[in-house]
Amino acid sequence: MAMNGKSGVEVLRDPSLNKSTAFSEAEKRALGLIGLVPDVTETEDLQLRRVNLQLAEKPTDLERYIYLINLLDHNETLFYRTIMSDPARFLPIVYDPTIGEACLKFGHIYRQPRGMYLSMTRRGQVRDILKNWPQKDVRFICVTDGGRILGLGDLGANGAGIPIGKLQLYTACAGVPPQYLLPMYLDAGTNNEQYLHDPLYLGMRKTRPSTEELYSFVDEFVEAVQEVFPRCCIHFEDWTGADAVHLLKRYRDKYCVYNDDVQGTAGITLTGMINATKIKGTKLKDEKYLFLGAGSAGIGLADLLCSALVAQGISLKDAQSRVYMFDINGLIEPSRTGLFDFQKPYAHPHAPTRNFVAAIESIKPTTIIGVSTVGGAFNQKIVEAMARINERPVILALSNPTEHAECTPEQAYTWSNGKAIYAAGVQFPPVHYNGQTFLPGQANNFYIFPAIGMAIFATQAKRVTDEMFIEAGQAVADQVPADLLKQGLLYPLQSNILETEVQTAARVAKLVFDSGLACVKRPADMVAFIRRHVYSPEYREEAASTAA
Repeated sequence: MAMNGKSGVEVLRDPSLNKSTAFSEAEKRALGLIGLVPDVTETEDLQLRRVNLQLAEKPTDLERYIYLINLLDHNETLFYRTIMSDPARFLPIVYDPTIGEACLKFGHIYRQPRGMYLSMTRRGQVRDILKNWPQKDVRFICVTDGGRILGLGDLGANGAGIPIGKLQLYTACAGVPPQYLLPMYLDAGTNNEQYLHDPLYLGMRKTRPSTEELYSFVDEFVEAVQEVFPRCCIHFEDWTGADAVHLLKRYRDKYCVYNDDVQGTAGITLTGMINATKIKGTKLKDEKYLFLGAGSAGIGLADLLCSALVAQGISLKDAQSRVYMFDINGLIEPSRTGLFDFQKPYAHPHAPTRNFVAAIESIKPTTIIGVSTVGGAFNQKIVEAMARINERPVILALSNPTEHAECTPEQAYTWSNGKAIYAAGVQFPPVHYNGQTFLPGQANNFYIFPAIGMAIFATQAKRVTDEMFIEAGQAVADQVPADLLKQGLLYPLQSNILETEVQTAARVAKLVFDSGLACVKRPADMVAFIRRHVYSPEYREEAASTAA
């Protein structure tokens, strides 16, 4: 007898089939496993207890990350059972901030392949290479070229850990079944000299090609995906700023694609902005925004914010007038040369300045948003300036990993005398200040993109639109209760993230149907429809269904 055509050691070597010590006596007999596993039948709960015991003995989160990835390589169900048993504990280990350290050391901690590696040396062969993937019904490919990994820059092949981690969150946070997910590293070389000279580096030892060459290869990849995996959505992740914006624009109207750095970051930041206005008793259109950082994340966020403002009844030009951008060369204004096309709508008349405090004092923003990747960029003078001109200044320090956050919550609350409404891109513990306890929220994309993914998976959406991210941002905002808002928390608790994302996915799915983008029949109950698609990390009893 066989399980998915496999028996004996083959079953134990397939992480999607392996149950380790949880095979029943009947399964062991049917599958030829007697003697190949310990002569016990354990429950998943007991296995999880052993996992937690072993994790507790690991000295660092990086060691815990390595252990968990090894578990995934051997027992997929138990891996997801572990992560989903305590999301608030495990998400920071399998993703941000630990994933940053894991990527920096990717070639050194590498154990075995996961996902696909597609090199530009394979030009003209992409379609055939994609056919090497064993799962023929791929619904999501998360692809990076490693050009801008988190706030760490060009990591080349070491960035392969990002699509691996992102797709794990599709399952752990929103229940997208893991068999439909394909992480991919598109190897276009690297300009990182350290890695080019590292003997353990796993990528091409070439500097990056011209934009024209890169885009030509990405064209071949995107078109091959349409042929080999016709129901697949392509999730672009951690490309350089200009490439992120331009590639999204290149494909979004023709194929089912999105960029999480551009749209997902924007969606989750919109959540924070919406809830900040609830705390203040204002509306989005009453606010004025100043960004520190004008790359793909900042521009994507600004564009989505403006779309949300237009939906509230103001013109696009009026919406854009509420958004200012500041980057390494100072305030973006019309006299600046070398601006990207996507930055120009935010180049408002203003005297040139490279002083962020001076920009705050003249523009008088109600919200500052850090997407600069510069740790500590929101210094005491900046926070104090925001507190002088605002009764409740909103300070969003979104860069990650932790050391790249523009300021800590303790700094924001202390320097503003407890007035700040704060969130970061990473999780910080509660802050006790002047007799109050503040709960700094995490503006992490994992509230948004897995829910978008589940909505796409369930509806088989033809395209991904900005409106889907606006709806997701609003849906997440609506799930923060009033008592937590009073403590400054802008985002839902992570401990219940699956239910949060089911509700969010249902809202997005409704929009997909309303927009005529779904390829399945509209259900009567949208939440129940989403729940029917949710993966549950439970072993199936296989013996009764095995075939000779």
